[in-house]
Amino acid sequence: MITGARKGETSWLRRLAARASSKELAAFVVPGPEVARAFGLDLGAAGLRVVPSPRHASVLVVVGGLPEGLRDAASVIYAQMMRPRAVLVLGSDTASPLPGPDVSAPMDQESLSAAVARLRRAFAEGAWDPGVEDYAPEAAATETRYTCPMHPEVVQKEPGACPKCGMDLVPREVSSGESDGEEEEEEAGELHHGSMDHGEHGSGGHEHMDHTDMGFMSMVEMTRDLQPSGDGLRMEWVEVPFGPLFPGLPGGLALTFTLDGDTVACVQSGSAVGRGGGCLQGVPVDDLLEHLGRIDPLSPVAYRVLALRAVENAAGVEPARATAYLGALEHERVVSHLGWLSSFGYLIGYEWLHRRAAGLQLALLRDDTGEGETLWGDLSDLLQRLRGATLLRRRLEGVGRLRTARAAEYPGPVSRAAGLPYDVRSEEKAYQDLGFEPAVQEGNDAYSRLMLHLDEMERSQEIVQAVGSVSAPDDLGVQDGISGEGDATVETPRGPARLRVRIEDGMVRSAELETPSGRHAQLVEDVALEHEVADALAGVASLDLSPWGMTR
Repeated sequence: MITGARKGETSWLRRLAARASSKELAAFVVPGPEVARAFGLDLGAAGLRVVPSPRHASVLVVVGGLPEGLRDAASVIYAQMMRPRAVLVLGSDTASPLPGPDVSAPMDQESLSAAVARLRRAFAEGAWDPGVEDYAPEAAATETRYTCPMHPEVVQKEPGACPKCGMDLVPREVSSGESDGEEEEEEAGELHHGSMDHGEHGSGGHEHMDHTDMGFMSMVEMTRDLQPSGDGLRMEWVEVPFGPLFPGLPGGLALTFTLDGDTVACVQSGSAVGRGGGCLQGVPVDDLLEHLGRIDPLSPVAYRVLALRAVENAAGVEPARATAYLGALEHERVVSHLGWLSSFGYLIGYEWLHRRAAGLQLALLRDDTGEGETLWGDLSDLLQRLRGATLLRRRLEGVGRLRTARAAEYPGPVSRAAGLPYDVRSEEKAYQDLGFEPAVQEGNDAYSRLMLHLDEMERSQEIVQAVGSVSAPDDLGVQDGISGEGDATVETPRGPARLRVRIEDGMVRSAELETPSGRHAQLVEDVALEHEVADALAGVASLDLSPWGMTR
């Protein structure tokens, strides 16, 4: 039996239907498909069809455990899935507050395939059960509130008349944590401060109206005192969440737009997962490599190399293995950029790009030699096709544009797409010996960021082939009981990350980590505010943020 079985007695017809449904398992992935791919997991090859909506999913796949900030969102997703449904947990044994996993497995492709086979049997044998219990997570609980059809900001717990126009209030279901009317009005006033200046949108601006003697409510009359939007229309504002589990955006990115019509009037953003790896203070220096490697599942190699270089700097030893890890760093850059390209393609509606980039990403992850000539050839073909995609250019040019001075404050791919050549790698002798020069694009918009990602993949491919090895560091290689202060910076796929450590007798006494996404998150408002929703989402996605590098 599965924990999400449908209620009912088993019959031969239901068993027949269950066997049929077990052959077509659809998965909703938490934190997101991009995390599964980063771990080298090919869900499609294992027999799971990834879907963007919980309404179409029969299996909730939790990859690498469930971060605290995603627990409520995951429980709501599971509650929205139709029965029969099941939970598959990879790399962990639990996923509280979800029901106990129907199947759990280690995080590798072989174990995943075996787990899916077990899921099929569980579906076929236990899709119906007369004794199933309801699953009602607290986060999905609803309460009845009463609101005015003409003044949605009016919300109260009891039925009655609208204090503004006298109309009868109508019931609506709200989440148990939703604020009441007074709180909503106060919050709206705060949101508008510092966003688009549209006067009295927050409070509705209808206080002057007396509609008690009207047989109908005129929209023109209702909105006449609202400040017009950029398109000249006068609209009420609506708050819409995108994330932390929104297809096309990185899983864990909490993004909320306040919309004035279809224009973004206010932006709130943050991370639901925060920085992983735990506190570094008090960690034995020998464990620092593993801790940093868990900081960001989207680029673990870069953080392992960062730990190595900081400790080498603290120990006062020469980075003798600097060249050895260039291949691993650049291989990860290609893989990470492909992962971003896949998600970005999905978000802007390019399904072929989404599938092609995801397939190449997985293939390169499995080719740990870095010598897969066929794969590199396939990558070159993809880059060439994208550079010649006229419709893609038209879709993205001008989207998410930043001021050059603003981009200059955020080194990494964002600033290089604004024509600024700063790149940490240019200062490293190992890269200089290979004749490295950073890729640069002009435009400072979503299209130039796309082109920059393509150029960087091409240059990284050349380095990987020149170095001939993609081995990542697996030990620090320094003496026990070292003491000292170390400082290192590594150009990760999303920009420079810096680590400063103070080590005493082999223990980390203090550590300060700066991540690129922690800085770039400050650009979300710049690329989204006062743009239409689709362009605002594309602008945010073009920043290539990792919620794992952002502070919660």
